[in-house]
This record gives sequence, C-alpha cells and structure tokens, in this order.
Amino acid sequence: MNDLAVIAWPDRPAGVELPVPADGPVRLVVSGVPLLAAVGRPLVDVFTSVDQRARSSAGHVRSAIGERLRLRSTSVAGDTVEIVQGDVLTGLEVTSRLRRLGPRAFTGWHTVRNVGARTVVLTAVTGAGLLVGEEHVGGARLSWAESGWLAENRWRIEPLRERVPEVNLPLHGQDGRASWGVTSHGAWSTGDHLPMGVLSADGGAVAFEIESSGPWHWELGESLDGVHVTALGPTGARHGFAVPLAPGREWAGTPVTVAWSSDGHDAAVGALIGARRAHRLVDLGALPVVYNDFMNTLMGDPTAERLHPLVDAAADAGAEVFCVDAGWFAADGDWWHTVGEWREAAGRFPDGLAAVLDRIRTHGMLPGLWVEPEVVGVASPVRDALPEEAFLRRDGSRVVEHDRYHLDLRHPAAVAHLDAVVDRLVADYGIGFLKLDYNIDPGADTALVGHAHAYREWLTGLVARHPGLILENCASGAMRADPALLRVSHLQSTSDQQDFRRYPPIAAAAPMTIPPEQAGNWAYPAPEMTGAETAFAMLAGITGRLYLSGFLHRLRPEQRALVHEAVELHKRWRRSIAESVPSWPLGLPGWSDSAVALRLDGPDGALLAVWSRGHDAEIRVAGQLVQLYPVSAPAWPTEPGLLHLPAGYDARLFLVTPI
Repeated sequence: MNDLAVIAWPDRPAGVELPVPADGPVRLVVSGVPLLAAVGRPLVDVFTSVDQRARSSAGHVRSAIGERLRLRSTSVAGDTVEIVQGDVLTGLEVTSRLRRLGPRAFTGWHTVRNVGARTVVLTAVTGAGLLVGEEHVGGARLSWAESGWLAENRWRIEPLRERVPEVNLPLHGQDGRASWGVTSHGAWSTGDHLPMGVLSADGGAVAFEIESSGPWHWELGESLDGVHVTALGPTGARHGFAVPLAPGREWAGTPVTVAWSSDGHDAAVGALIGARRAHRLVDLGALPVVYNDFMNTLMGDPTAERLHPLVDAAADAGAEVFCVDAGWFAADGDWWHTVGEWREAAGRFPDGLAAVLDRIRTHGMLPGLWVEPEVVGVASPVRDALPEEAFLRRDGSRVVEHDRYHLDLRHPAAVAHLDAVVDRLVADYGIGFLKLDYNIDPGADTALVGHAHAYREWLTGLVARHPGLILENCASGAMRADPALLRVSHLQSTSDQQDFRRYPPIAAAAPMTIPPEQAGNWAYPAPEMTGAETAFAMLAGITGRLYLSGFLHRLRPEQRALVHEAVELHKRWRRSIAESVPSWPLGLPGWSDSAVALRLDGPDGALLAVWSRGHDAEIRVAGQLVQLYPVSAPAWPTEPGLLHLPAGYDARLFLVTPI
C-alpha cells in the first residue's frame, strides 16, 4: 500500500492497525482474525447529494469523498484515538474516533464538519467497513437475524456465498457492483431485523453491531480483494436521509462496534458482550427481580382491588420491584388516543394511586409505573398545550400514527414537558422504576434520526437527575432493543409473546444482542399449567433478568413452590449471570426447534438451560450435570456425554461441572 506510517494508538485492541497510504485515506485493518484481509478498508466513506461513488455500484463503498480524504491530524485521549481527515474539494472534514472496549473490541464513530464556503447535503456516513479475504470467502459463514413483534431473535447461519454469489471477478478484472443488505426502515430499530451480524470461518470470527435507535443499514458486496461488509446508520437511498451542512455545521454519524476472536462464532459474540458492558453508561445496581402486572394478567386495566392480591403475592414470591403497567391513568379501557398527560385516573383507585404504591413499599418492594413518553394521543389535553414545533412534522403538519402524535425531543418544550412528568411522578409517588414503552412507528426521515439522538440524551439526563431510578426500555416488547438504548437502560424487555411455549427461542437467543443481565425475560406462570409447564415458563426468567408476572395468588401450592424456588435460584446466580458469556450447545435456536439450549459461563460456574418442546430429543454435553431447577423434578435420562430430553413441554437448569 506504500504506507507512510501506522497511526499510533496506545493500548489499542490486539490486531488493530491504522495504516496511512501515501496517496489515500487512512485505512482500518483488523489483523487479529485471519478471516479478514490484511489490506483492510478505508476508515470511513462519506456520500453527499452531489459527490457519490468514485466507482458506480449498489453499495456504500468507494465514495468519491472517501477516496479523496487525506490525513490532517491525530491525537489520543485515554482509550480513544482521534483521526482528522479532510477533502479539499468539498471542504468537508471528518473526525473519526475509535474507542477501545477490551482486548478484542472497539467502537468507532465519525463526525462530518463543513469547513468550506458552500452548503453540502450529506446523505450517508459509514460507521465501519470490514473485508473478508478472498481466500476465506468460500468457507465463511454469515449469521444474521430477522426479528418482529412476538417473534424476536430469529437467527440464521448460512454460507456467505448464499448472499454473495461467486461471479469470477478476476475474469472481468474489476470489483463487483451488486450489494445485498439488511435494513431497518423506521423508528422500531429492531422491528424487522437486528442491527448485528457475525462472520465466521476456520480463521476465526468477527461480530459487528450498529448503535442506532432509528434507521440503519448494513450490506455485503464483492471486490477483487474479497467480500466487503459495510455498517452504517441512515442513508439517502433507503431512508430519505439528507442533512444540509452549511459552513460551520457538523453531523455525528452512527457508531459501530466491532469484536472478534480466533476461537469462533460464540467467542466473538462473547467479546462483543464484553464491549457492551464496557460501553454501558448506567450502573445496573442490585439487579432486582421485577414483577409487572401486564403480561397474561391485568393487561392494562389495573384497579386497587385487582392490584392488592398481586402485590401481596409478588412480595411473597420474592419480587423486589412492582410495576403498575398501562391503564393507571385512564378512566376507562379506551385510553390509547388520550395518553400524554400521565395523571392518575379518578375511580380506579378509591384511596388514590399513592395508597397502592404505599402498599408496595410496605412489602419492601420498589414501586414503578408504565409510561409511553414520546407519544401524545390525538384526544389528549397535551396536544394543544405544546407548540407545533414540539411534534414530529412532515410537509408542515404533525405526523399522525395510530391516533397518536409523536414528540420531537429536539425541541425544548417537549423535553420540558417530559422532565416535568417524571419529576412529578418521583415527587408525588416516590416511584423508583419506569417502564418506558414505545408502541408506534412514525416512519424514517432525517427528523426522526435527530429525535432518536435527543431521546437518548434525555434518558441520560434523567438518570443523572434521579440517581437510583431504574429504567426499562420497551417498545411493544423488543421492537427498539438496540445497542444505543441498552447503553442508557437498566432493563430491556425481550418480547410481548404471551404463549409460554414460544418464548424459549426468544429468550435463549436474546444474549446475541442483549447482555443476559439486561434481558428482561418474562416468567408468567398460570393456574392452568402443569408443574412441568410452570417450570418451563419460569426458566427463561432465571437465565436472564427475571421479569415476573401472572396471577400468582391463584396458583396451586406446588406451582407457588416452583415460582419461589426459581426466584431464589435466580437471586443466587444473578451476579454470576451478569458476568457470564453465552454459548449455544445446539446452535442458535430455530423458531420451531423441538429442543432449545443456552449455556452461560460465569465466574461461579457454567449454567445450562434446556427446554423440551414436544418431541424426544438429545443434547451432547461436555461435563457432569447437576440439576439445579426444579430440584425435586425427575432427572432426565443421561449417558456419558449425552442428555435425553423427554416428549412434552418441560425444562431443566443444570450446573455443568468437569468430569
């Protein structure tokens, strides 16, 4: 490459280099994994409405501006290296920051500033680019995931050549033009796909994820050097993204985290989980067990009479937080289009909501409430109390989605309104837990991207202003369970799925994108369940962040014993789970698999969770199995290195010890 130098980055992740060619932009080389090509990729590509690609293709590679960038300066502060490059033609200056997040991971983001004399319309800024070496493409595998309401975390692992067909580029003597990509189009950042992928081969594995709470895109394409992977936030072509940068203005691009391992797929995912933990901005504290009255229980229709037995039973089961979910603010069940003011409804609580919350505190639990902060119903009194500019607008009018307007937190009036709501709930009710929901998608545009940044800033300020306040991130379950919001949330709901038989593949695959200690897996036992089904329903909660629900006071004594046992077991293991690294002995779970397994290796030992879903199956295990839950249930048949699963719905949690 005729390099002039390699940028010095003290304590950089092992195997990361930043060479500076004499006649080109700074490049990113991840040499810690033989899978990736030693030539690397340019550190950043920039696209505008005028300057697009230097060579035409369907991908976000080889941008004209990116190829013209030249190094201007570098600096280092702690774990972060800062690289400034410029383009003399457009007057754009790009500041790239790469932060070390452990020995095998970093996150990178790029800020584009117009230091020229004319306005430039920005349409895309890449976050990270990787290159699979041509010699590894044939044996490489790609992991990527679809995800949707009630059917989250549906991962598939397939040959890379399934998505990038071999077309004999050497014969044609030039790079390819085709591109295959995965895109999130709107505000539900994980509503269609997950913003993450893993490339693996005998030469190791590399994982990447996009830190966006709005639209994002990643893509594959082939060049003469190998298959390139590009991860970025919004784009003009796919999201209508366009930001006019007047002289002096700047735009911060979407961060992307990269992690790798020479030990394969699950080890690379483990390195990425370590990076997420290092990148987190909130202290998870004591990891309390939460009871919520919604799932398969009150379903958004709470009253004092209905809540009292739930509060008593939740406390008896060992819950440490009790959250009153949706409906506490509504005079009747038709509240969808009236939300936004967040004041308790007259009639639901004869002695006032405060009396219910006092009952929760009397039992030693922290009280919590459900709020959907970013929306205002079309019939809400708040709709006329805020200026028009405080709402997302298109073509001069407010965006309306499912009888709701959407706040724009770039406007100070919107921020002031939400600050006042939370301050009042904390002052008047002493709440310590907020379930923050998000049940509409207003679609993708540049304004939404700005709002998403502002919403994360609001959450950061909320935690600073109310230390100890626990925030759950929810969006119709997990429709916005992205890395950006996980950084500023204590708990992440993993689904709205109410069928306990369909929850295991969601919960078992959740650690691919959510650290186990933040994965709020619902455990909702019901009186009609058998003992085996009760254990089946509870196991997901034990292995993540136990999120309890259900009519606990109606359970049979033997069911209550299983619930209490699960809560106690989770409390004993939650600290170890919070440091654990996941792996999947049966591979990532398929949606209809008859057997699902998740292993968590933590400082106190290795936990193996296994669900049997209707058919006989078996799982190979390396080690001796000690049954932890349910401790009194019949043991499943074993033989050396093999565990036999029975037919029907049943589950076990084991401690794996060396033979």
